[in-house]
Amino acid sequence: MAELVFFTGTMDCGKSTLAAQVNYTHSSRGRRGLVFTRNDRAGAGVLSSRLGLEVQAVEVANDTDLFAIALDEVNKDEPLEFMVCDEAQFYTREQIDQLAHVVDDLDIDVFTFGIASDFRTELFPGSARLFELADRIQILQVEALCWCGRRGTHNARVVNGIMVTEGEQVVVGDTGSSKPDLVEYEVLCRRHHMAGMPLNHAGD
Repeated sequence: MAELVFFTGTMDCGKSTLAAQVNYTHSSRGRRGLVFTRNDRAGAGVLSSRLGLEVQAVEVANDTDLFAIALDEVNKDEPLEFMVCDEAQFYTREQIDQLAHVVDDLDIDVFTFGIASDFRTELFPGSARLFELADRIQILQVEALCWCGRRGTHNARVVNGIMVTEGEQVVVGDTGSSKPDLVEYEVLCRRHHMAGMPLNHAGD
């Protein structure tokens, strides 16, 4: 029985690494799949992890019809058997519905990966819909840590060293740069997220 599975956790918990591993594992057993992503840090059409893994992928846009793609692929000589969908938090609710139809109507496994909430602690639309529709939700076991050593539970947006809680929900940033005028992201525990204290305020 095909499943819609949602693998989720904070930043730095290994979601994209696991997405690449799932694709490799299923492909190495002779199953044919497609990899999708959206707004990856490495650029369009690439699934990348912070460990340096990169996998070519189909870039998802707002008007991408994931069910239509799957339907076209399933009618080929080597039919599609699974889909890996990284950065699923950025997909639209309609696209998550399409993935559910891929599972239910085409009997294709769909493995989705993404963070649940944004820098304001609000659910992303794609993630919210996955919580509503997924057959299985897997919380990743590799725990990210706040700068204080506690378990990281919240994603923070830092602009010029200052944590912000207002702005557009989706702004692709740099997770490892100290250059000015760049949006950065950091994982914090609830205490330091609510206090607005990213790493550069650790000594305050």
